[in-house]
Amino acid sequence: MARPFRIGVSRDFLDGDRNVWGDIGLGRLDRPDVTWEYLPDDVASFAPEHLAPYDGVLFAAPAVTEASFAEGVPRPLVLARFGVGYDTVDLAACTSNAVAITITPDGARRPVATATLAMLLAVLHNLVAKDALVRERNWAERTNLMGTGLNGLTIGLFGVGNTGGEFLRLLAPFDVTLIGHDPFCPPERAAEMGVRLVDRAELAAASDAVIIMAALTPETFHAVDAGFLDAMKPSAVLINMARGPIVDEAALIDALSSGSIRAAGLDVFEDEPQTSGIEKLPNVTLAPHSLSWTSEMSLGNGNSCVDALLAVAAGQAPRFVVNRDVLDSPEFRARLEEWA
Repeated sequence: MARPFRIGVSRDFLDGDRNVWGDIGLGRLDRPDVTWEYLPDDVASFAPEHLAPYDGVLFAAPAVTEASFAEGVPRPLVLARFGVGYDTVDLAACTSNAVAITITPDGARRPVATATLAMLLAVLHNLVAKDALVRERNWAERTNLMGTGLNGLTIGLFGVGNTGGEFLRLLAPFDVTLIGHDPFCPPERAAEMGVRLVDRAELAAASDAVIIMAALTPETFHAVDAGFLDAMKPSAVLINMARGPIVDEAALIDALSSGSIRAAGLDVFEDEPQTSGIEKLPNVTLAPHSLSWTSEMSLGNGNSCVDALLAVAAGQAPRFVVNRDVLDSPEFRARLEEWA
């Protein structure tokens, strides 16, 4: 096509004129065959008129629903999600409207894995409680906060996917036993990583630390419920760096309050940005869904999105398409070929 490929960037990246994520690789879009701009409005959910001016959109927070598309209204060929989660995206609606959804597993993998290790160590070492002792000038209590060493523990992964695999590589220097629960992880891949695959019951009962790194799906919603938590060791800890609703937060509060488990570390919550009182408990370490928010993640996720957008601008199918069925859609293929 003779005209430039038009790209919109969702406005939730901005605080005034400042991109709060720093450098996300948008400079790569400054080229003759592309035009780009931030969307005029910061919206919670895309409407057809928000998407209509663009051939591709790079977005973070806005939801994509069936109402984001309308008959006779132009729509982008690709929506590039800045991140790996897509639970606010109606994939079926995107596919039926010949719109590809991409995510950024290559950009998020290492930062999320690193943040997970940081959270695990902070919980095991009682870092937040010890920080408070210094601030309160209460050094006399420090011997009452003995931590738990990582070496010798059994680490259980709920989800042994892309990021889970990276986390296991970071654990390599430690002397730990690795088990995991993931119905979609091929046994040969698990064996290569040194992980013994187990069912949910054994994961709960055998782990000294359960690390949640699964995607939120109907099958994983509240997968960590009261029964799972009751089956865990009283000395065990729970780390959730994935999605809040995988854990029944009310059941977790009960488990932490009763001493059914020792502690938890949460970067995600069931009803963000609200919490349900869990922030009042002393044996939980919390972060506002941003522990992996680093310059490394910003540029990695941004570059992955830009890669997807520029691939489509060149008439090529992008990597990391979530709704893979769209690639076989005659309408999608015809629209993509216009840019080849």
